[in-house]
Amino acid sequence: MLRLCIGVSTSVNIDYYRYMPSLLEVTDVTAASACCTPLVREPLTAVEAEQLALTMKALADPTRLRLLSIVAASADTEACVCDLIEPVGLSQPTVSHHLKILTAAGFLTRSKRGTWAYFRLVPGALDRVSQLLVGS
Repeated sequence: MLRLCIGVSTSVNIDYYRYMPSLLEVTDVTAASACCTPLVREPLTAVEAEQLALTMKALADPTRLRLLSIVAASADTEACVCDLIEPVGLSQPTVSHHLKILTAAGFLTRSKRGTWAYFRLVPGALDRVSQLLVGS
């Protein structure tokens, strides 16, 4: 079965189209021709999308991105919270709050040494986010 598709604007007089020579595009809409490209891999499930949204929400803050960048640029990809306060210009409790969110999202690990907390970048944490979206 072939379907003939003709686009006609309702604001134009229909007689205009009766006298105008036109080229018509014929589209085959039989079952053999698909209008959509098939999926080449499984998309995210609803649960995976929820988890990824929470993870990306942790990254969707300029301060948290800066903190991750500072930790990643530090020796051994580890930094003390005391070294992270001045570069972002926030108080220690606020910086600790942001670091707690990044840790809960799986981007950083925390270890306590004396009175200070040290944060280390989790190897491959950012790679895992992109792999969920593009697959590999």
